[in-house]
Formats: sequence, structure tokens, C-alpha cells
Amino acid sequence: MTVVRWLGGASARRGAINRRTFDNKSWRPAVVAAGITPTRATGMHALRHFYASSLLDARESIKALASYLGHADPGFTLRVYTHLMPASEERTRRAIDYLFGLSDFS
Repeated sequence: MTVVRWLGGASARRGAINRRTFDNKSWRPAVVAAGITPTRATGMHALRHFYASSLLDARESIKALASYLGHADPGFTLRVYTHLMPASEERTRRAIDYLFGLSDFS
């Protein structure tokens, strides 16, 4: 099983990893061992959102992210995580400037 599949929640053997089992047997004990009080903000769901937001920040596609998270519908992933996607206005300006030879696309 790859790290991507493990963090996203999908298992190559049986589909989705049981969230409660992972949270209770792996994640929560690790949080406590680190001296952190287990709360909703330090739970497995927060780790999953961090994972998703990190991939979006690195410009991973919604389709790929949906697959990593075990979502059947990329539209669902887009609705949940769209607020985390980097703004595209500057990228759009650079692309059009490059198209007309006004700048390097970088």
C-alpha cells in the first residue's frame, strides 16, 4: 500500500480503511504520545483535510485527489475542497501574457 493511498484512506486490499479503527488504534495514540490533547482539531479528519489541502496547494488535479481520497465523484471532492484551491487570477494573467508574447510563463 502506498503512502498516498494510506493517507487518503483507500486500501489496495479491501477498499476504504475503517476510519474509527485507524483513529482509535493508530492516530489518537500517536497524538497522545506526542503530548497533544485529542480534539476534533487534532483528529484523523483534520489530517485528511491537511493531506487534501497540501495536494491542492501543489496543484494536484481534483480528479486525482478524488481518487486518492476514495471519492467516487470528483464533483463531491470539488464541492468539499474548492475553498482550499489557490486563486487562479494570477495564473490566468500570466498564461494570456505568455500567449501574446508579453512575458515568460513562469
